[in-house]
Amino acid sequence: MQITKQRYYTPEEYLELEEAAEYKSEYIDGQIIPMAGGTANHNRISLNLSAGLNFVFRQQDYEVFMADVRLWIPQKRTYTYPDVMILEGEPEFFNNRRDIILNPQVIVEVLSKSTKGYDREDKFQAYRTISTFQEYLLIDQTRIHVEQFSKTGKKQWALREYDEEDEAIALATVPFEISLQDLYNKVNFEPVEFEGESADVEGLG
Repeated sequence: MQITKQRYYTPEEYLELEEAAEYKSEYIDGQIIPMAGGTANHNRISLNLSAGLNFVFRQQDYEVFMADVRLWIPQKRTYTYPDVMILEGEPEFFNNRRDIILNPQVIVEVLSKSTKGYDREDKFQAYRTISTFQEYLLIDQTRIHVEQFSKTGKKQWALREYDEEDEAIALATVPFEISLQDLYNKVNFEPVEFEGESADVEGLG
């Protein structure tokens, strides 16, 4: 990940620049970091999951947000755009801005080649400072593989991995289940040009 300029930006400056920018960027404690471009697989996975969530939650007190809604993490002075967020009850908006929320319960990231280490480490550490945050899904877009982290106690998280097409992921903190076959519906695991580099990946079975 590359920082746009070696200078400090205030959160207010970031928001002003972001509203006029052609591409989205994250803000991490004074630094503005351009986000990697998406792929067709990334989009398919996000849509498959969000569509399933919206259908199941249509008469329940949960709400789903996708990547156009920002998350503000006060303790880390970070603005980011999770791929999918789930929250229970009413969203808490930052400074009455309808595009920035504070209280996700579940966060989902579809991993990209350039950011998967950041998503697993620094970003997960930042997310854990959010009091409402209870569950984290990391979804690989180049093969069938999902990591599910669920909070089991103070500073305690359990990990479960999924890598078989006939498995189903049951979220631990909200009433939702989806098969890996549905999650990866129409995802193409053929070798693709991936964020400017070639990536050899395995196809299904």
